[in-house]
Amino acid sequence: MQARKSFLGHRPSLLLGASLLTISTFSPTALSDAIAEALSSGTAYGDFRMRFETVDQDNALDDADALTLRSRLGYTTGAVSGFSATIEFEDSRSVAGIDDYNDTIGNGTEYSVIADPETTELDQGFLHYKTDKLSSKLGRQVIKLDNTRFVGDVGWRQDRQTFDGLSFDYNPLEDLTVKYAYLEQRNRIFAEEKDIDSKDHLLNASYKTGLGTLTGYGYLLEEDTDTELAFDTFGIRFKGATDTGDIKLLYTAEFATQEKSSQGAEDLDADYIFLEGGAVISGFTAKLGYEVLGSDDGQFGFSTPLATLHAFNGWSDQFLNTPNEGLVDTYISVSGKLAGGKWVVAYHDFSADEDSDISDDFGDEINISYGKSFGKHYSAGIKYAAYSADDPANNGATGFVDTDKIWIWAGAKF
Repeated sequence: MQARKSFLGHRPSLLLGASLLTISTFSPTALSDAIAEALSSGTAYGDFRMRFETVDQDNALDDADALTLRSRLGYTTGAVSGFSATIEFEDSRSVAGIDDYNDTIGNGTEYSVIADPETTELDQGFLHYKTDKLSSKLGRQVIKLDNTRFVGDVGWRQDRQTFDGLSFDYNPLEDLTVKYAYLEQRNRIFAEEKDIDSKDHLLNASYKTGLGTLTGYGYLLEEDTDTELAFDTFGIRFKGATDTGDIKLLYTAEFATQEKSSQGAEDLDADYIFLEGGAVISGFTAKLGYEVLGSDDGQFGFSTPLATLHAFNGWSDQFLNTPNEGLVDTYISVSGKLAGGKWVVAYHDFSADEDSDISDDFGDEINISYGKSFGKHYSAGIKYAAYSADDPANNGATGFVDTDKIWIWAGAKF
């Protein structure tokens, strides 16, 4: 395995420069005392999740079963003139020999995929600078923007996604937040073997109004590899809620446009539309949604490669890669509380944005989950996804087959 690049390579950093400037104002004795105080006054933490997952697909692959334990241990120092540091390690292991699954990195290829390879790695490691209006991080870090549809940590998987880079959160006004990040490496969910060098720019600005939050964004993603693959996405989003007596109304609208460019190919483009309305009544929340990941004449489907994809388009993960024909997801969900926990039931209907000779119907899916916290430190849950391919005659051509998945988990945080 090749040696991994250091954070930001040899690129200059404003944050690092500010750090050195601040440190230079301390006398050697004062600096030594400040560092000792920061180290001794920090906070250690741990986060553990044991999960059983099973996958049953209507194809030639064997059913998959996995019992895995994800462990995270970290430490955040105290602050010195606004500066602190965090280091966090993550480990994912199979437990009790229950490891009959395709882990995505070459093991168990006769089984269905459960994307939780065994790995031990640095999950986060960053220098943090914080003032009343500015927060900046240099190093390996978690970045989540808006609802994580475009940028997220994929926290559902045992090896979550982080990024190597420099990020800024700036609040020039009480209701205005501007975020920018430059990323040089995407540390994906498939262990170090499938991390990707990149030259990504993320810009996100949001403003709170009396009716909701208006957000504009531009995400310029480029793989720093021989493929020269790039996605430029620009969009606008509005999300809010309004109380009308005993009913709380929820509403979200979003539009984005994307251009894909790759070496030796013509540029392609597609649009994204998201509309969701809902209501909270007597403790129940009901939502009706319509999401379109558009297509460019069946050659390319709108893509979100940095997203927490599991949270969208059904939990069975049929559409982690958008079909070239695009995707239309019409869904309804109902959620509420029961015995101190939260339950969710959702139904998705999937179709193509662009008709094709193969199929314009991608099937439907039912999702059910229940989760509960126990005191301050413990949690547990169960989750089920059932995807039905409505056009069995074309399953081999479309790649979609009937799929059932079940998860049972327990967690602890300290």
